[in-house]
Amino acid sequence: MLAVNDTLFSSEKFLLTGLSGHEGIHLGIGILFCITYAVSLVGNSVILFIIKTDSSLHEPMYIFLSMLAITDLGLLIATMPTILGIFLFNSREISLNECFSQMFFVHSLSKIESSVLLLMAFDRFIAICNPLKYTSILTLPRIAKMGLASALRGVAVILPLPILLKRYRYCQSIVLSHSYCLHYDIMKIACSDITVNSVYGLCVKVFTVGLDSFLIFLSYVMILKTVLRIASRTESLKALNTCVSHLCAVIPFYISDVGLALIHRFGNSSSHLLQIILGYIYLLFPPLINPIVYSVKSKHLRARIIRAFSK
Repeated sequence: MLAVNDTLFSSEKFLLTGLSGHEGIHLGIGILFCITYAVSLVGNSVILFIIKTDSSLHEPMYIFLSMLAITDLGLLIATMPTILGIFLFNSREISLNECFSQMFFVHSLSKIESSVLLLMAFDRFIAICNPLKYTSILTLPRIAKMGLASALRGVAVILPLPILLKRYRYCQSIVLSHSYCLHYDIMKIACSDITVNSVYGLCVKVFTVGLDSFLIFLSYVMILKTVLRIASRTESLKALNTCVSHLCAVIPFYISDVGLALIHRFGNSSSHLLQIILGYIYLLFPPLINPIVYSVKSKHLRARIIRAFSK
C-alpha cells in the first residue's frame, strides 16, 4: 500500500488508492470500469425513459423501479469520475471538502436505495397478500409521500457525519484505502477522538440498513405463508416469480453493504484486497444488474423496451 504521510502533502487533501500492489493492471481495470459505467448509465437511463414516456407503466411497481434507477444513477455520477481518474490517469488527490461531499452522497444515496428496496418489498407484499386493496393502498399521492420520506431520511441521518468529520484533525497517514470516500475509511485516519462518529455511524447503520433488511425479510415470510396457502401450484409459482427481480436487487446490495461495514469496523485482520473488492461490488454491481434483471424478468417492461428500440 502507498505509504505517504502528511508532511509530504497538504493536510487539505487526501490520497485515494486503486488496487494497491497491482498498479500494472490499473489501465485494464479502468477500461473495464469505464465499460461498466457506460452500460449502467445507459441501462438505468433507458428504464427511466421508457417508464416516463409509457403511461401504461405508471404503476406502483414501475414507479418504485424509477426511484431505484435514479438512486443508482446518483451513486454512479458521484463516484465513478473519481474512480476512473485513479485507474486511467493516476489522479489520486482529492480535497477534504470534495471527499466529505462525495462521502455524503455515497452514504445518503445508499440509505435512500435501502428505503426504496423496502418500498418495493411492501409493493410485492400488498400485491400478493392483499391484491384486492392494492390500488387503494398504493395510490400515486401515497407513493410520492413514501418516496419523499425515503429521500429525507437518507439525507437527515447522513448529514451530521461530514459535519462531525470536519471538526477533526488528520495528522496520521492521509491515504484512504478505497478509490472513493467512505465514512469509516476517513474516520480511521483522524487523530482526534472519533467515539461520537463511530457510535453515531453504527446507530445509523442499524436503524436504516438493519431495520430495512429485517422488514424486507419479514415481508417475504408473510409472502411465503400466503403463497403456500394457494392451492394451484402454477399460481403460487407465478406469484413467487414476481419477487425474483426484487430479490436479485436486495441480496447483493445488503450482503455487500453489511459485509463492508463489518469488515471496516471489526475485521482489522481481514485482507485489504477483500475490502476493496467488496467496496466495488457495493458500488458498481447494483446499478449494473438492476436494469438488466428487471428488463429480463418483467415481460411488460421488456416488450416496451423492444418496441422503443425497434422503432
